[in-house]
Amino acid sequence: MECAEDDCDRPAAVELHIPWADNRLVCAAHARVLGRQDGVVADPRPDSGDDLLEGDE
Repeated sequence: MECAEDDCDRPAAVELHIPWADNRLVCAAHARVLGRQDGVVADPRPDSGDDLLEGDE
């Protein structure tokens, strides 16, 4: 599954639990940015360990 963010083709590695919107599956890079908002909880997917370690390219 790919990242839910527009124009991103990285694999989804984290589920973001967002109180004011639907949960989203996003890549590690987007999770680092979006997960800093108050109330957002970033939950790494158990089967995505390699994707979490992937560097920004």
